[in-house]
Amino acid sequence: MSDAKYYRLAARIFADFSGTIAVPAVLGAFLGKWLDIRYGTEPRFLIGFLALAFTLTAAMVIRKAKKYKQAYESLMKEEK
Repeated sequence: MSDAKYYRLAARIFADFSGTIAVPAVLGAFLGKWLDIRYGTEPRFLIGFLALAFTLTAAMVIRKAKKYKQAYESLMKEEK
């Protein structure tokens, strides 16, 4: 029955990281493309916003990985 806790944690991690990676990239692409079309600067804004999205995503993933490491370690302690 203890495996259920690990599966729930894994599902939560998957969902959280999926959104963390996908949302900034999609928003950066749409906003960058829209600004490039509006100001005729293709592809400057697109590249800039994708680079910003990548940087922010990396920082968020590192922060969340540390949080989930602690959650996993607390589950391991409960098992003992």
